[in-house]
Amino acid sequence: MLRVYLRQAAVAAAFLLHAPFTHGQGDGFDVLEFIDPFIGTANGGHSFAGATLPFGMVKAVADTEGENQGGFASDTSHVTGFSHMHDSGTGGATSMGNFPIFVHPSCPDDHLSSCSWRSSDRAVEWRRDSPKARPGYFGISLANSVHAEMTVTNHSALYRFSFPDATPGSLNPVVLVDILDLPQSRNRGSATVDPDTGRLTGSGNFNPSFGIGTYDSYFCADFQGAKIRDTGSWTNTAVAVGKNSVSIAANSSHPANKFSAGTFVRFDSMEASEVLTARVGVSFISVEQACSNAEREQPDYDFDGTVTAAETAWRNKMDVIKVDADGVSSDLQTVFWSGVYRTMISPQDYTGENPLWDSDEPYYDSFYCIWDSFRGVHQLLTLIDPLSQSRMLRSLVDIYRQEGYLPDCRMSLCKGWTQGGSNADVLISEAYLKDVAGVDWDTAYEAVVKDAEIEPQNWNVEGRGGLQSWKTLGYIPIHDIDPGTEGLRTRSVSRTVEYAYNDFCIAQMAGRMGHTDDRDKYLERSRNWRNLYKKDQTSSINSVDTNFTGFLQPRNADGSWAYQDPIFCSPLLEFTSCYLNEDGHETYEGSCWLYTFFVPQDMAALIKTLGGAEEFTSRLSFLHDSGILYLGDEQAFLTVFQFHYAGRPALSAKRAHSYIPSQFNTTVGGIPGNDDSGAMGSFAVLSMIGLFPVHGQDVYLIIAPFFKEVSIRNSATGKVATIRSTNFDPSYEAIYIQSATRDGKPWTKNWIGHDFFAEGGTLELELGPEESDWGTRIEDLPPSMSDYELDPVVERPARRPLK
Repeated sequence: MLRVYLRQAAVAAAFLLHAPFTHGQGDGFDVLEFIDPFIGTANGGHSFAGATLPFGMVKAVADTEGENQGGFASDTSHVTGFSHMHDSGTGGATSMGNFPIFVHPSCPDDHLSSCSWRSSDRAVEWRRDSPKARPGYFGISLANSVHAEMTVTNHSALYRFSFPDATPGSLNPVVLVDILDLPQSRNRGSATVDPDTGRLTGSGNFNPSFGIGTYDSYFCADFQGAKIRDTGSWTNTAVAVGKNSVSIAANSSHPANKFSAGTFVRFDSMEASEVLTARVGVSFISVEQACSNAEREQPDYDFDGTVTAAETAWRNKMDVIKVDADGVSSDLQTVFWSGVYRTMISPQDYTGENPLWDSDEPYYDSFYCIWDSFRGVHQLLTLIDPLSQSRMLRSLVDIYRQEGYLPDCRMSLCKGWTQGGSNADVLISEAYLKDVAGVDWDTAYEAVVKDAEIEPQNWNVEGRGGLQSWKTLGYIPIHDIDPGTEGLRTRSVSRTVEYAYNDFCIAQMAGRMGHTDDRDKYLERSRNWRNLYKKDQTSSINSVDTNFTGFLQPRNADGSWAYQDPIFCSPLLEFTSCYLNEDGHETYEGSCWLYTFFVPQDMAALIKTLGGAEEFTSRLSFLHDSGILYLGDEQAFLTVFQFHYAGRPALSAKRAHSYIPSQFNTTVGGIPGNDDSGAMGSFAVLSMIGLFPVHGQDVYLIIAPFFKEVSIRNSATGKVATIRSTNFDPSYEAIYIQSATRDGKPWTKNWIGHDFFAEGGTLELELGPEESDWGTRIEDLPPSMSDYELDPVVERPARRPLK
């Protein structure tokens, strides 16, 4: 499957580079014309294609059969209903999709019993050329003559159903609601219908898609546009007119995957030219709040007005970014703006909808998962929407106050699975270094220190496991005993390097806050990655030696070495064997080859350990060229740019241009892997801006942007930061920086700090077709705990080929 996808990506890349060109961002520019919500809705991308506001709770779309984690998938054929809440781009099980509604234009022979009711029975084909989507809107036509359109406010969805192909005189629409969710996790539920108004209401208890616990959800649906004929309820295939309520008890003999139930409204005969509108409010608090949400936000059932308001909200969010795209293909612009868009779908603002505790703080949900989003999503939000980033951080700190630990993953009001370290620590430390406003930093610091020091009983869902070994051995041993706690005893290698980096991030925060003892302690722990480096470990591919020696390896508690093939958990060997399962092995979603590079706190020491700058560059190039690396997992992001640390920023630029557009394009499969709540989109955007952030640090690695000029206005300070390219070449032959100035003064460092965005200014980059010596001196390299030692016998970059 991977090889097929890569071939498709190569074709798409060729198309992108030869797509029609457009002019720069002028007065007639409309950013929404360059946003395609269908990117990433096939080949397992799981992107949400439906209608949503920025970080909105309600996300309305047609739900399809098959791989439907985002509700709608382009590589499916049948629609089962229209539901109101979803996650986007996730790699876990299907989530949410609670209380779908479905519309029959009529029932055969006008007999309700002749209609299909259960999800699998009622599924109907969607017309291949019919789906239309733009920010705040989704539309689709079904083979049963229903044309469905939807738009949203933050807590309600508005559906508009028309029947352009209905047979005259036979249009008696039946609208049903199903007490179900997409993963069919319902534990209990009930629904009622008011026979006078046709109002459908209900509640249910469901399971999260990637965590523990359960959550309650509520809905309220009203209709406009037709007269009520009758109402009732249904269970599986049995219909009861006039029986206006139905209930499914907890622990009943009717599991969700075998038993459907709900209520319905049948309307009097309509003309084919008439429209039926459904207004659906949702809540996590109560049915009453679901109804009031809809009544307050959609009092007039104004579909076109709601679409316009949603479009305005999206334009306002995007307005902080300006690009001069003169000569750049419209498809590359679409990759860019669609990436920005997907980064703002989640986390979701559930403020006022949290039944778990009372608080005046914001509450955001669908941090799904921070292990993915800490490598790009939140860095981009810090640049383009610092207010929302601040609210998200405040929410994380408040979750700590109420539940005792920061989450690493959270969805549907539940604790999600922890995939590696305690990576909210990385977000908090970085935000502190970048002066994100409004956060209670003292409590935030308390939270990250607790992650580092106090092991929870169940570290599957919060905190860190194996802290006793971490503190005494300096690594997580394979099969760690860790008595008295609950957690998968796997991922010893990847958890070790993540814990080391988590501690480095805490040390940065501690140092700036004046906690010098803590700073020193956590800096020392951040060196623990060395304890799993086996200097004589070799690696081969198909029995052919790679000629590189020294890799991270698992280790027993007694200090002896265990073994995991360095290419294991890569596309070359058992790619799908390293997940959250009992036999999930010692690295998570990546190989020892990949994790050996994860030392962003001390790249100077890593380069020296791996044999010096030239050998490091050769090894990193091999990682990208050999097929070991899969860009669809977020740990790969930083490796694209780590050439900067070896004094070869030109190679980082070359790699970025190889992945965009080969892996990122405008097809429905135009991202590698799951979008992971916008992580893939953020990688594309940050790469194309030309300033790629090192997560957890106040460091942006500089490459040439994909546009002649990019400007970002800080919505908190009003300052504008501009990255401008001279000698810009839209054919992307001249992508190597020859020299740079910041506000007119020479800038030789191959990185820059966040003060550039906070204070504004201009970074001007002179480009050329050959690698230069810009950014290659030791004093120009990004910060590192240890001192750099570039090999003096290596020729200067200007005299060696790019390879």
